[in-house]
Amino acid sequence: MMSRYAALSREELATLVPELLLIGQLIDRSGMAWCISNFGREEMLQIAIEEWAAASPLYTKRMQKALNYEGEDIFTLFKGLQLDIGAPPQFMDFRYVVHDRWHGEFYLDHCGALLDVEPMGEDYVRGMCHDIEDPTFAATALATNRKAQVRPVHRPPRASSDEHPHCRWTVIIDESYPEVPFIPAMDIVGASRAHHTELAPIDPDDEGMADYSGPLLSDVDFGAFSHSALVRIADEVCLQMHLLVLSFTLAVEARAKGDAALARTIRTKQLIGIAGVAAERIHKALKLSRDAKGALRVLELHPLLNPAAYVYADVDPDFIHVRTSPAYEDGSWISLVSPVADTPLQAIVAAVDPYLRAEVSGTESDWTVRVIATDTPAKKLSEVEVTEFSGGAAWVFEDRKSLPLTVV
Repeated sequence: MMSRYAALSREELATLVPELLLIGQLIDRSGMAWCISNFGREEMLQIAIEEWAAASPLYTKRMQKALNYEGEDIFTLFKGLQLDIGAPPQFMDFRYVVHDRWHGEFYLDHCGALLDVEPMGEDYVRGMCHDIEDPTFAATALATNRKAQVRPVHRPPRASSDEHPHCRWTVIIDESYPEVPFIPAMDIVGASRAHHTELAPIDPDDEGMADYSGPLLSDVDFGAFSHSALVRIADEVCLQMHLLVLSFTLAVEARAKGDAALARTIRTKQLIGIAGVAAERIHKALKLSRDAKGALRVLELHPLLNPAAYVYADVDPDFIHVRTSPAYEDGSWISLVSPVADTPLQAIVAAVDPYLRAEVSGTESDWTVRVIATDTPAKKLSEVEVTEFSGGAAWVFEDRKSLPLTVV
């Protein structure tokens, strides 16, 4: 099945991929507020730990394989972080230092996630930078080498807002270290249709880089990748989001204790918030029109409906027809949307223009959406406003030089 991103130009894809990575990071800004209000701060922290730990080792392995940089050393581990929704470029500004294949460091020149939680107080900062980071960095390293240890040199809370870098960590791989334990929920997420989705291979003859088998770069230059490679990366990043959401679902359902309606409500609020913010960023990044045609184009490219091999939809100039797919079998995002549950679609079209509305007809898992213009602007949804609390919602990427990182 052809990717919906294949119709974009190489230049458009190079713009879109960092956007998709950032959108993946913002899923938590959308979801965790509702976890706090329903379960409290401590349970929210545990949900975040379980969510990232059960998903990131799986999608990291997928990206390693797709871009031909599988290995067990520091270079492999750092490349994985650069293509991870947990560490989107610039907003989570990871800087890397390599001493040799088994010893390295990274530090964050800018941590957008820290700046989001600092106004909430020191408890929230400690929760994110201590409680969540320790087990989730260990889980991320697990995908590369179970003997890897990621340890803090320093980390927040900061003494002052001028303190830089925001944090610094060492990464050491040593045969004498105990293995990082496997995470039980990984087996459940790993059995999903999302994890087993097969995407089209990258064309090695396409102009540009077909993989990331070369040197580790200080900043990934997405424009250097071939069109074919960028299509694959975009699809993989969307799968990262779906795997994260499946993992989030497991953690939320465990706290809901059999209350399926509560779990669905939290998951839907998460989707509504990220749907609106993602739509606004995609629309702006690709300079799309502010009419029904532009809104349908945003929906076609939105992570909600991608990759095409996972979420089945027929795209017409005037409508999009969504069909039963592996994403429905997984109970992924798309399963939360229907003609009687269309708020995520309203969030998407209103992000393009508040005067637009989505008209949805059909059944629960086979429906058609059209976009119409109205005379009254839609009020911004509270779920979208919650997500816009993050600095990532208005983040502006800058152009950077991509330099090889050699052993110092």
